[in-house]
Amino acid sequence: MFMDERIVTLFKRNAHHTLTYWSVFFSFGLCIAFLGPTILDLQCQTNSTLSQITWVFFAQQFCLLIGSSIGGVFKRTLFSALSALFVSALIISVIFAIIPLCNNVLLLAIAMAVSGLAMGIIDTIANIQLVTIYQKDSAVFLQALHFFIGFGALVSPLIADPFLSETGCGNHTGNGTEIMHHFRNMLRNSPIAEHNITQSHLPHEGGEEESIVHYAFWIMALINLPVPIAVLFLMYREKLIPCCPNSTPRLLDKDELAMENQQGAEGTDEEQREHEAGGHGDIFSCCQNDNLRGLPVSFFMIHVLGGMVLFMTDGIVGAYAGFVYTYAVTPPMSLPHKTAGYLASIFWAAITAGRLLSIPLSYRFQPVRLLMFNLAGAIVTVLMLLIFYTSSIFLFVGTCLCGLFLSSIFPCMLAYTEDILDYQGCATSVLVTSAGMGEMVMQVLVGSIIQTEGSYSFLLCGMIIACIGFILFIGLLLFHRMHRNYLTGTSKKSAMVEEPAAEQNGSAKAEQKEEKESS
Repeated sequence: MFMDERIVTLFKRNAHHTLTYWSVFFSFGLCIAFLGPTILDLQCQTNSTLSQITWVFFAQQFCLLIGSSIGGVFKRTLFSALSALFVSALIISVIFAIIPLCNNVLLLAIAMAVSGLAMGIIDTIANIQLVTIYQKDSAVFLQALHFFIGFGALVSPLIADPFLSETGCGNHTGNGTEIMHHFRNMLRNSPIAEHNITQSHLPHEGGEEESIVHYAFWIMALINLPVPIAVLFLMYREKLIPCCPNSTPRLLDKDELAMENQQGAEGTDEEQREHEAGGHGDIFSCCQNDNLRGLPVSFFMIHVLGGMVLFMTDGIVGAYAGFVYTYAVTPPMSLPHKTAGYLASIFWAAITAGRLLSIPLSYRFQPVRLLMFNLAGAIVTVLMLLIFYTSSIFLFVGTCLCGLFLSSIFPCMLAYTEDILDYQGCATSVLVTSAGMGEMVMQVLVGSIIQTEGSYSFLLCGMIIACIGFILFIGLLLFHRMHRNYLTGTSKKSAMVEEPAAEQNGSAKAEQKEEKESS
């Protein structure tokens, strides 16, 4: 049998929740990859310069990072989590509907920032909820979750393509049209091109062609609209909508409901119930003194090192997707622009395929083994790209292999760290935030190095970042062993304390029995 019957039973029990979170992430993938191809039309719409429109997209990415950081605060109850998902998904549809109406770059920046905040909240909540539902079995479902964001990132350029103008905003010559065409190819094939545009220089051209990109945004809003409806239906099914008749809400697991009812009867306070439910809240509440008191150093280092590994690996993903086109069209590779335009699409297709393949692999192998294999594979691939830096064939092969190896690192790391820390909820918020920060920072850093040192530094930066990520992962393994020894020692001490107490209780009961018999 392909899957264990227990895994299938878990999925059937939580199918509605799981499918809803997967659909939200598919919409998230559509949104994050949709804006790059439309940047030239938005520049014309707002009558802005290229540097101004680039800061608009940076505002969206920065607010996405903030949303990822604070998203965990909505994890306290199922109602607040689903409510935040519903509002965030609805905001995304509204923002995409009003973007064509933003004729000023400041208004566009505000709209993009709000959409980024909503997407960041979705990112954190969906990951936390799946980890909370499946816990030790979450690796398989997290792989599927991140497959859908890759799938959405592949689909969105196809939606935008028919509505993109080819001539830009102004007068152009034949050579200018060619530059515009090549630059457009790059944007269409790079879901995160909003960051690499800072490294390109595009002439502000004029023309009489009227932009019809607003139809693409409105179609995107309609495509995204079923997502908040699906979340609202889930809330209705769980009887979490205030206007519905009051009744006992259906939780993710009936055993959890019985556990919480028992805790309520015993008079446990609200913080203890939240801890048993699997979350401390957002990344900031994890740092409160009450939560950190008495914890070993290994607990903190697992969070830090896990986040740093994802900072590096997601940074490679962002930098590679953003600048592989620039590397390919410049010496010594000097590929034709149309040929180089396929590299970003191949990279994201490999990531999507890798996440699909990782679904059965994560069921067969432990996340730590997949992490070791993927990190080592990424290092070897970038090293081979450095060795065969003049081979255009190996550039395409290496791009595909790099996407395959990098694809499942994030969900595997999420499952691995939460398993180490007994699913207390903080790790998910820390890892999601670190990954988003790495993608944003590494793109800016690598882009500036390429501009000053040349295109060959692109692969050299990737090699250095990958090696640093592998070293940090080795450190994570060491602190995992330390943490496991700490937990083992703590459990032994507890057993030694409980054993004499049990013996004293037994002897006291025996004495009472003897007294009764003598009397």
